Amino acid sequence: MELSDLVTFSTVARLGGVTRAAEELNTVQSNITQRVKALEAEIGTPLFERHSRGMTLTGAGRRLLPYAQRMAALSREAVLAAREDGEPKGPLAIGSMETTAAVRLPALLAQFHRRFPAVQLTLRTAPTADLVAGVLDGTFDGAFVAGPIDHAELTATTAFKEELVLVTARRWESLAALRAGTPESGPTALVFRTGCTYRQRLEQVLAGFGWPSAARFELGTLDGMIGCVAADMGVTLLPRAVVERNEQSGNIRIHSLNASQSRVDTLFIQRRGAHQYSALQGFASCLQESAQVIAA
Repeated sequence: MELSDLVTFSTVARLGGVTRAAEELNTVQSNITQRVKALEAEIGTPLFERHSRGMTLTGAGRRLLPYAQRMAALSREAVLAAREDGEPKGPLAIGSMETTAAVRLPALLAQFHRRFPAVQLTLRTAPTADLVAGVLDGTFDGAFVAGPIDHAELTATTAFKEELVLVTARRWESLAALRAGTPESGPTALVFRTGCTYRQRLEQVLAGFGWPSAARFELGTLDGMIGCVAADMGVTLLPRAVVERNEQSGNIRIHSLNASQSRVDTLFIQRRGAHQYSALQGFASCLQESAQVIAA
């Protein structure tokens, strides 16, 4: 069983299709397809169900996935551990939610780069569900996700505390005005793709308005999301700090929610038992200092 086949399998499972997996692994789609088929032939059973929306795991695929994730993560850790000499250097892969990357991380990343210039840090944004999977399979050394997270193979520390707010066009003067609408007359829910915790929270808020079947429109970028809200295309749910610092803040309206709906912790997660090499330790120390400054 080739490790490269297991890495390919894990990536397809996490991203749900060949196209996105090929983009992430920087290869062609035919290579991804070939490796998956070779692994299925070796094991003797299909690992994916193919359909028009992508690929989902079969029962055999779900059973194989945690083993493939561990083997891929251990392989990467072995290389990094062998290179370790106490000097922070080499690659460091960090994942983050789009909103956290936009507002909370720039100062942290700048501080880290000044202190440890020999580390080649890469930052990739994705929904929380994809980030969790990426930490588990070794794609990321750590990731910033929306809490709560309860997973036996992960450790989590609170990095930031956010207040989520409902964001609308200026014409919606109050939550009462929104609640007075119906699923037909009310605005569309503007969301990131499935796996985003904020999307789930927004759907809960709209269900509380009596709109469990409100129309949804997926967007891929934060600026696009806020721009569409300002253009009165729909409503969304975002951290207050993100909205207030956006250049479109004068064209939108912010609505506060009750504490149970608005409070959310941003967690920094790592794989439990993973080798704590010096680049990751350096990043953790910068994060701790950054969190203390924000708290102050």
